[in-house]
Amino acid sequence: MDNTTQKPLILITNDDGYEAKGLASLVTVAREFGEVVVVVPDGPRSGMGHAITMNMPLRIKNYKNADGVRYYKTNGTPVDCIKLGQKVVLRNRKIDLVLSGINHGSNSSVSLIYSGTMAAAIEAAFESIPAIGVSLLNYAEDADFTTAMTYARKIIAKVLSHEFPPFICLNVNVPDVPVDEIKGVKITRQTHGFWKEDLEERVDVYGMKYYWLTGYLEDLDPNEDTCQWALKHNYVSVQPVQFDLTAHQYIDTLKFIEE
Repeated sequence: MDNTTQKPLILITNDDGYEAKGLASLVTVAREFGEVVVVVPDGPRSGMGHAITMNMPLRIKNYKNADGVRYYKTNGTPVDCIKLGQKVVLRNRKIDLVLSGINHGSNSSVSLIYSGTMAAAIEAAFESIPAIGVSLLNYAEDADFTTAMTYARKIIAKVLSHEFPPFICLNVNVPDVPVDEIKGVKITRQTHGFWKEDLEERVDVYGMKYYWLTGYLEDLDPNEDTCQWALKHNYVSVQPVQFDLTAHQYIDTLKFIEE
């Protein structure tokens, strides 16, 4: 794209739904850089990973917000939003950047696998569209996104002004502290950890049992190059993510299976 003749076209989505404060915060930042179009779920879709909709029709309703930004809300997943953005809403137009977030809650360590926020960014990476997923380590609906907005702005500016590697996206996680307490930005790798989970048995008002997923992240990786270490020490974690899940280092090790 020739930046001297037109502004970048930026597609935005999230997994918290069209009313999320984090989404509004990201739209505010993105409008400083180019033309913004929002394709977003019509309600919360957290934890949906790379799910796509195949068992019901996808529908879109569009409107403009008070600032004139075009919103398209859909009954689909975050990944559906990227597909709809490319194939329907912005058909025949080149998307220069995909942004997903700002997520209410961290997407560090293994949470990356479950995240609808990051699945949307990864979907864009499939077609080599530069993409950034942004998350704040605060799950509250009314969280203060000032710090996340500040660093989203800095990272977006750098991504748009440099050649971006093909077929990857960035997983950006921001500590929930004031801007002046951030120590800097670190390029990190995924922390080796897992969710230590339980299914808590409960009883509804009709006396019927149901189960509620609970748990906490078990961090098994204390090294200073990880996303969890960065967040714990008030650094913004920026992690390059690829969609190739092949364990390349074990291909030769497993050659015995061919014999």
